[in-house]
Amino acid sequence: MSKKESEKPNQENAAADPGHQLVWLEDVQALTGETFRTDKKPDPANWEYKSLYRGHIARYKRKGDSCLGINPKKQCISWEGTPTEKKPSHKHVERYFTKKNVGLMSIDGVAVSCRTEPPSSDPIPFIPVKDPDDVAPPITSWLNPLGVYDQSTTRWLQGQGPSEQESKPSDSQTDREDAVLKAKVEEFNRKVRENPRDTQLWMEFVAFQDEVMRRPGLYALEVGEQEKRKRSLKLVLEKKLAILERAIESNQSSVDLKLAKLQLCKEFWEPAALLKEWQKLIFLHPNDTALWQKYLLFCQSQFSTFSVSKIHSLYGKCLTTLSSVKDGSILSHPVLPGTEEAMFALFLQHCHFLRQAGHAEKAVSLFQAMIDFTFFKPDSVKDLPTRGQVEFFEPFWDSGEPRPGEKGARGWRAWMHQQERGGWVVVNPDEEEEELEEEEQEIKDKTLPRCQIWLGAERSRDQRHWRPWRPDKTKKQTEEDCEDPERQVLFDDIGQSLIRLCSPALQFQLVEAFLHFLGVPSGFVPPASCLYLAMDENSIFDSGLYEEKPLTCHSPSFSGVSCVGRMDRFGGKRWTRGHSREGEEFIRHIFHLVVPLFPSKEKAQLCVSWLQHETAKVIWCLHTKNKKKLKSQGKTCKKLARNLLKEPESCSSMHLWQQYAHLEWLLGNTEEARRVLDTALSMAGARELQDTALCELSLLYAELEVELLADTRGASTSRAVHVLTGLTESAPYRPYTGQVLAVQVLKARKAYERALHDCLGENGASDPVPPSSADRLASLAKCFMLFQYLTMGIDAAVRIYEQVFAKLKGSLLPGGSGLGDSGSPQGLAGALEAVTLMHTGLLQFHMKVSVYPLAPLREALSEALKLYPSNQVLWRSYVQIQHKSHSASKTRRFFDTATRSTKSLEPWLFAIETEKMRKRLVETVQRIEGREIHATIPENGLTNRIKALFEHAIQSDNGSQCPLLWRMYLNFLVSLGNKERSKGIFYKALQNCPWVKVLYMDAVEYFPDELQEIVDLMTEKELRVRLLLEELELLLED
Repeated sequence: MSKKESEKPNQENAAADPGHQLVWLEDVQALTGETFRTDKKPDPANWEYKSLYRGHIARYKRKGDSCLGINPKKQCISWEGTPTEKKPSHKHVERYFTKKNVGLMSIDGVAVSCRTEPPSSDPIPFIPVKDPDDVAPPITSWLNPLGVYDQSTTRWLQGQGPSEQESKPSDSQTDREDAVLKAKVEEFNRKVRENPRDTQLWMEFVAFQDEVMRRPGLYALEVGEQEKRKRSLKLVLEKKLAILERAIESNQSSVDLKLAKLQLCKEFWEPAALLKEWQKLIFLHPNDTALWQKYLLFCQSQFSTFSVSKIHSLYGKCLTTLSSVKDGSILSHPVLPGTEEAMFALFLQHCHFLRQAGHAEKAVSLFQAMIDFTFFKPDSVKDLPTRGQVEFFEPFWDSGEPRPGEKGARGWRAWMHQQERGGWVVVNPDEEEEELEEEEQEIKDKTLPRCQIWLGAERSRDQRHWRPWRPDKTKKQTEEDCEDPERQVLFDDIGQSLIRLCSPALQFQLVEAFLHFLGVPSGFVPPASCLYLAMDENSIFDSGLYEEKPLTCHSPSFSGVSCVGRMDRFGGKRWTRGHSREGEEFIRHIFHLVVPLFPSKEKAQLCVSWLQHETAKVIWCLHTKNKKKLKSQGKTCKKLARNLLKEPESCSSMHLWQQYAHLEWLLGNTEEARRVLDTALSMAGARELQDTALCELSLLYAELEVELLADTRGASTSRAVHVLTGLTESAPYRPYTGQVLAVQVLKARKAYERALHDCLGENGASDPVPPSSADRLASLAKCFMLFQYLTMGIDAAVRIYEQVFAKLKGSLLPGGSGLGDSGSPQGLAGALEAVTLMHTGLLQFHMKVSVYPLAPLREALSEALKLYPSNQVLWRSYVQIQHKSHSASKTRRFFDTATRSTKSLEPWLFAIETEKMRKRLVETVQRIEGREIHATIPENGLTNRIKALFEHAIQSDNGSQCPLLWRMYLNFLVSLGNKERSKGIFYKALQNCPWVKVLYMDAVEYFPDELQEIVDLMTEKELRVRLLLEELELLLED
């Protein structure tokens, strides 16, 4: 090779690789070929993206149609293309939340199936899942360079939805689904044709239509109509209505089918037409109490036609008709089982309706009349039907004689006997010094806004004027002296609602319900049919002193039902302060009248309720730290307790001694309380573990002593162990003298084990617990648990609970059914509930005095709430411990499960309260010096979550007509500052609960500019307005 030929490649390399040295263009002109620079460094963007980066492409924009350098008068340039041509619109990529893609989410997915293949003898590491059809392997592209995404995923990455072919299920899949649905429809048609009298089968067929209408194809005529009919609620309702009409043709007497039809017709018919159908149904079935209850609720919640007088007369008609059926006056319809209990529930619902509408005087008069009509009925009229008895009762009511709760009340029977003898002998009463009534000044500050002045005066009159006005004969008053005629109650207002109660249990419940209505903690809970209707205050969230003393301070629960005369603003805590002086005298007169009417057991229970009522005022004084009031109230309570214990029939009541000792302990008189308890235990004698009341008394004594201890490690020498040990001995009780010997502790443990073994009936493993021993079992188990806790530790107490829980749950749920089964014995369910409360109380106390994990208490509460979803004490404890946890996911899952598995409203209410507490906690962290909220920490959608909970709760059966739930919703929206939205919820609440006066008063407080409009609306609906705006103007002018 020559030298020139060897140098040529070097020159070419130098020209081709100019990056190593600088080469000028003039130096390489002799080279033949292209002169360009080769960049050997790869750029990943060239193969990663579909095109060049837009920043590398030169762009320009032409200004005008001329060109530089030409004479515009003589020359012109014709540019290609028309400037008026529209630019192609840039198609916006649709996101997942757009209307089109949201619609795609409702399309049913294609089922994944596994093809049947012959089983293989070799074990496989996983179960293969294959698509119904073979899918072609994905094609690699710039968006899917590795070929790992299928076509649907690739299209989603591009921001596109599935194609029409993919969105449609395969023909084979659709055919299979249609075949299954057709088979079910044919099966239902065959069954209802063979058994047209089976109403439950018809109801299942109606419910099945929801599933049918979710599947287009069976009833769709063409492709375009499928989606339209799939989402058409009206079509589903029409289909259900047609099935129900067919069912009613075959079952003319079925009330359930007709009720289901009326529920569906709400969507189609006008209220007037619907009301006529209801009236026809009631006319055909006047003996059905459940139907009456639904009819009353329907009429009560129709805002357009609602008025208090209409509903009041409707309740009277209902109770009169049911009384005629019960008496046998209506021969065409027999008395159904449970009619008397249902009539009593309807009577209570009527009284709470009047209370909530502001007509407290009529409600109190109804209870007064029922007390006389039930307990003081003359023997000469007992055999008459109810209507005849009411006719004889009217002269007594109009005679002006004192009624129950008034001084000198003797009763209907005594008045009738005296009338037969010639009337009462009029004796001039002793001229007592008239106590000047200190009338509370209604308007304390005239500088306040007008709406606040009206609210204060209205609430003041509600508190003072809930008793019916009667002319005072000692002051020579007449009916014309009454300033407000609405305060007088005529016989026509109550005569139709009087009913006969023959059952002794219902008669005692009537007294308990009256005391509960007056605000006395009688332990009465309204029936389930009217509980949520009467629930209108937020006291269910107040734990009282339970957090400080979880073993002894189970505050008396009023179940969220306000007492008469209280229209307090929402959010205030309910601590029983009692009524005015006249109101407290009214309650004392009631007790003096009704206590002698009952046997010793019920009499002692009423005395305990009386003492609890006075003790509640002591607890309020302790809470407010009002020492002066506490001293005087304490003296009053102790005087009452001593007077009650002086009665021969009450001195042996362990419950009364227990309440008296607890009162002394609350007042701080520990030694006096111990003397009282020692005296009571000594009086009881040696009953060992057989007496339930004695076990409860010893348990309270031990719990009070335990709560005094700072550390439970030294509890083996405490008085608590002495009390629980002495309970098992056959010798009489001896007061505490010193340390309890270990031998005595062992003997006591053996005695507890034998007693529990006998009470559980564990001689046979499958034998259920007899319901008659339920109360004794609960008391014994609680004492044994506390004894084990003090002597061995918390784990030993938990084992006792687990043993009792397993046995009682087996007795209640032999087949694994729900605890709410109607066949479950109520005594055993109550015993299990009491033991569960003791278990959770012990765990809470142990966590308070020592270090202990939270998980056992959380699990115990979760299991208990699954069995008792309506227990407010358990819910309060659960919310309290979950509030300490910063993880909300478990709590939310539990609440979601609870709301789905029960019809009770408590899970909804406490779920909302839990989220509100979490929101307040977040706002507290964000707030600086209590003034400004800095949204540096995200709220995590708590507001929207609470709104969603409210919306779901008010759509439930019990929630739509629960005044407390609507008050909570309205208060929450007002706290957010959304006034227009809050007004909308207020008017929506009135559509469901137009009779609740406190809702209108909340609206006046939240929307002060609407005072005139709201008061006019109350007047139109005949709600009780005690202070008219015209009278307010006169008071402000004075």
